[in-house]
Parts: sequence; structure tokens; C-alpha cells
Amino acid sequence: MSLEAWIRAMPKVELHVHLEGAVRPETLLVLARRNGVTLPASSPDGLRAWFSFSDFAHFVEVYLKVSECIRTPDDIELVAREFLADQASQHIRYSEVTYTAFTHYHFKGLPFREQLAALNRARAWAEAEHHTTMGLIIDIPRMIAPEDGLMITDWAISGMGEGVVALGLGGPEANHPPEPFHESFERAYAAGLPGVPHAGETAGARSIWGALRTLHPARIGHGVRCLEDADLVTELRSRHIPLEVCPTSNVCLGVVPGLAEHPLPRLLDAGLYVTLNSDDPALFGTTLTGEYLAVAQTFSLGKDAIRQLVLNAVRASFLPDQRRTALEAEMLAWFHSNNG
Repeated sequence: MSLEAWIRAMPKVELHVHLEGAVRPETLLVLARRNGVTLPASSPDGLRAWFSFSDFAHFVEVYLKVSECIRTPDDIELVAREFLADQASQHIRYSEVTYTAFTHYHFKGLPFREQLAALNRARAWAEAEHHTTMGLIIDIPRMIAPEDGLMITDWAISGMGEGVVALGLGGPEANHPPEPFHESFERAYAAGLPGVPHAGETAGARSIWGALRTLHPARIGHGVRCLEDADLVTELRSRHIPLEVCPTSNVCLGVVPGLAEHPLPRLLDAGLYVTLNSDDPALFGTTLTGEYLAVAQTFSLGKDAIRQLVLNAVRASFLPDQRRTALEAEMLAWFHSNNG
């Protein structure tokens, strides 16, 4: 079996993927027509051209327009079903999916419980039909008031045991540091809900330090700019904090000029706990399988390195201990049977 075929066939886990960034272009057009939203293109290829990002601000603009097309619980369920089917087609057994419930509440008045019910209907369908499942990371957009962040935190805590596995912090890092959301993450931590803030993507080491010092992070979303501070690298390594690295996303949003310049090899050489992810696959024209293929080719990673990235993901997941151990054993058995 070639390395490419092996990567395509291997079981996978994904920890950093946004549901709103995974909507199929064809479905986005259907939702826009259904809900009276005007898009800047009328074909899937036209939308893909619109997804050629010039900067993070353009990305946020597109992201919000995509979210605008999702209006009802049925829309949410459709998008989640298609996402999970797409994950299953890549042999992704489990995904931790970031979902911005606040956007749909704030702009469309959708109660959180209705959103959660729609997501759980999709999850149950995928478990029955596709042998894949998901946990939900309910995220706080860092542009909003801390008081709204507390409301989102309470939503997330209320969903523990019903699919919610963590509290996230997303959105543009520039001029939006993590510290104002300290109380939200303290509340989640006290309730036993892990925190997973984005940090060290479009802002540097200071953003990651802020998250480490104030948000009790169980993982860091992105984190690639930790290499700008040797003390920070030491801190992350000593605390064994996983990084959710998204190479294609970093290229598309200008964090790095090209994949060949991506710091993934240096992160691995530094002994950091790295996982590989797609972030917003529909918007960036990628998939988790595509990420593995790209880094394997660009950085000459062999089966041992790829297998370690896969196992890092399952071990860093928020699955209950028994389920995580069982999934890891299943993946190890596959690798053993397939010369990995």
C-alpha cells in the first residue's frame, strides 16, 4: 500500500474543525436561496473563488455570511449531517467540532437548546448510519462583551452530558486578548468543562501566555507562534499542552507565506504535543486527509510520524476515558495490521 493510500485509509480523529466553516458550497447555495440571503456568487466554483482570503478580516466577513445562511434548527441539522458524512468518508471516527451558538442566537434568535437538539439529532444519525460521532466545543467570539461570554459558558455547562465537551474562544486575536474572558473559563473549569482557546495564530506569544495564565487551557487552538518565545515553548512542553495545528488554514490566512515555510517540523523537533487539523475545510479547500497528505509530502514525513500525529489526536480528545482507550486500541490495531 502506498503512503497516500495508507493515509487515506487510516482511522483518524479531528480536534479543531468549525461546523460553520465546513458547509458544502452546494448546500450553502441551497440554504441561501431558502432563507433569502444574497451571496456574491451563484455557483459552487464561484463560492470557492470568493473563499480566496486576503486577510483575517475577509475571512470573518465570509464566515459571518455563511452563518447568516443557517437560519433554522433544520438547517443546523442538515449542515451537521453532511459534515459528519464527509468526516466518515475520510475514516474520521471522532471529531470535536467548534460551534458558535451565539451567532445564531444573537442574529436569528435561535435558543441554545434548540440548536443543541438539532446537533444531537445529527450526531445520533451519524452514529447509526456512518459509525462516526462528534463532541461539541461551544465557543465564545472574542469580540463580544464578557457578560455575553458568561451566558455562553452557562449554555456550554448546561450541555455537559448532552454532547458538549469543551468551551472555546475564537475570532480575531488582534485587539481582542483572552484575559477579559477569565471569569467564563474559571466558571467552566470549576464545572469540570475543559477550555480550548484559540491563541498564537494571528497574534504572537503574548496571546498564548495570556491564555495559559487566565483560561486553564486543556489544549491550544493553533499555537504555532509559540516558537517566537523559547520560554513559552518550554512551558507548553513541560505542561504537555496539545496544540491544534492547522497548516492549510495558516497559509490561507497569511500566518505563513506557504506550506513549505510552515513551522510544523520545528514544533515537532521542539518536542511539542502536536495534532493535525483542517480548521474550516470548505472555506480553505482542504480536508483532514488532505492535511495529512500535504504535510507528508512537503516535509517527507513517514508512517511513524503520521501515526504519532493520529495517536496524539485521540489521546488529546475529551472522550470519556473508557471510550478514548477503546478508540486508541482500535486505531493501534489498524496500524499494526497495516504495517504502521
